[in-house]
Amino acid sequence: MTLKKRFTFSLLLLCQVILAQNDSITKLKEVLVSDANLKKYSNSQSVLKFNDSVINKNEALLTDLLNFNSTLYFKEYGRGMLSTVSFRGTTASQTAVIWNGININSQMNGSTDFNTISGSDYNSISVKAGGGSVLYGSGAVGGTVHLNNDLAFYNRFETNLKLDYGSFNTIGINYKTNISNEKWSAQIGFSKNSSTNDYKYLNKYNWKGEQRWNQNGQYDIITMSANVGYKFDAKNSLKLYSQTSNTDRNTSLVSESETKTRYVNGFNRNLLEYDGDFGKFSTNLKAAYIFENYQYYPDNSINFFTYGKTESFITKADLGYQISKSTQIEAILDYNRTKGYGSGFGDHVREISSAALLVKQELSVEWKNEFGIRKEFTDNYESPVLFSLGSSYQFSKLYNLKLNLSRNFRIPTFNDLYWETGGNPNLKPESSYQAEIGNVFTFKSISLTQTFYYMKIKDLLQWIPGSNGIWSPQNTDKVNSYGAETLLSWKKQFGKNNFAANATYAYTASKNEETKKQLFYTPLNKVTASVSYSRNRISAYYQFMFNGFVYTRADNDPTEIINDYNVSNIGIDYDFKFLDTFKLGFQVLNLFNKEYESLEYRPMPGRNFNLYLTLKF
Repeated sequence: MTLKKRFTFSLLLLCQVILAQNDSITKLKEVLVSDANLKKYSNSQSVLKFNDSVINKNEALLTDLLNFNSTLYFKEYGRGMLSTVSFRGTTASQTAVIWNGININSQMNGSTDFNTISGSDYNSISVKAGGGSVLYGSGAVGGTVHLNNDLAFYNRFETNLKLDYGSFNTIGINYKTNISNEKWSAQIGFSKNSSTNDYKYLNKYNWKGEQRWNQNGQYDIITMSANVGYKFDAKNSLKLYSQTSNTDRNTSLVSESETKTRYVNGFNRNLLEYDGDFGKFSTNLKAAYIFENYQYYPDNSINFFTYGKTESFITKADLGYQISKSTQIEAILDYNRTKGYGSGFGDHVREISSAALLVKQELSVEWKNEFGIRKEFTDNYESPVLFSLGSSYQFSKLYNLKLNLSRNFRIPTFNDLYWETGGNPNLKPESSYQAEIGNVFTFKSISLTQTFYYMKIKDLLQWIPGSNGIWSPQNTDKVNSYGAETLLSWKKQFGKNNFAANATYAYTASKNEETKKQLFYTPLNKVTASVSYSRNRISAYYQFMFNGFVYTRADNDPTEIINDYNVSNIGIDYDFKFLDTFKLGFQVLNLFNKEYESLEYRPMPGRNFNLYLTLKF
């Protein structure tokens, strides 16, 4: 057997494991987590969790946090513009975003714009690698990103306020208040991020010899949230989560002669949740209403726009039973009704019901197994039977082995099915098989994770031109994706001096099965690294990110690429110890003034600055 064949065979067993980055280990008081299944059924897969200190070291929008601290690759249409993700070489709609246990990917285009989300609006943000469709449904193919508002039940009255001002007249405001006792818990939040965004393009000039700059790139993002929980007793609780947001931004021009456009979109999300514990029997009931909309102005000087709206009503019942001390089963039933209407796809209703069975088995402290199966029912498409099978074994304090095998899928969106003209109501869901293995080594203050995975995707949806010249979505391609990832973390304290370092490397080969070509906008290599230092009231950090070159055409034309680039950030802050926290900080972004872009003809800014003030009382 050749070396190539052996390597391909070994990939069938491989999986990703990423350790959580935490600046310190803190014993928390009682907290009711918003997505219990994230922890309960993730023993055989990796979950990377970001705490407040990591979130606050990055710019407000979620793209920056995940770009500099994970293996996810982002394609940005300019700073603050549309930002889409690629996880393990998959498309933007094959990564599911989960809000307090509910899948919130757009019903219109199937993806999430990460530049419409502020990381500071959540108590914790987690990234789960690998397939998760059994738990979270459509889109959970490459992985899932979890936005959580966890409610704490102990006596407190706490207010956090962060103010930012940076280059290009960038203004950030984030306000959160937490009020709780042993019965009640409430959170109120507000955030605003805006910028004139008129940065200069490095080494780019127009025909007059004048330096070009980012025209029509203004944006303004406002989000408000309110969450409340009540504990009837130690075993019963009721929680309500509510969030509304509006993003109003222009679209950066590719050329100075283009017509200036504008894109406004927003959402309103409401979730009511009940948790009950009745000994061996447990229940979690959810009811959610999610509204999303957009307005596109092809000429922002004229009050004319196209639009789209969807309204989703979701009910979910999660019923668990403890068969024995080592084995627990759960049955999940849910129903989703979505009404979509707009100038692009008309007026349509889609109803989806699903049933899932989950089994968790802890044979010992060291050996844990999990199994899940799911089936969806709808008139719009024929859903495959989904499954997930995983195992984790802790051989010693030094070594942990994780294995996972799963089948996942993504359903056609409203745009795919009904777009006028070109929509195709006969589409099949994309489906994938994924096999994973992870080796986690821990020795004193050092953690090393070596990761491999293999994924096979079929019926990939792509919009292609038809014989009449009209573009239409078709189930065309098959894709094989495999890769290797490494995570290294180190933490050490010398007296009052605290040091920490983290580094990741990801190799991603995602290729069309027929042409053997790498998918465009999928880098073979990505590296991130960070070092931090703190002593008493002062702390400082340095971040580094490298993205390898990407092809911009499906035929892998070597003349049509975006070159590799690296970007560095540095920051320092000082806590004056006034109130609980009175912290003044300064950041230099793109420290070495690198010229780069992640999307063709969409330059990102050179060196820029941010000043922030954090108050906690």
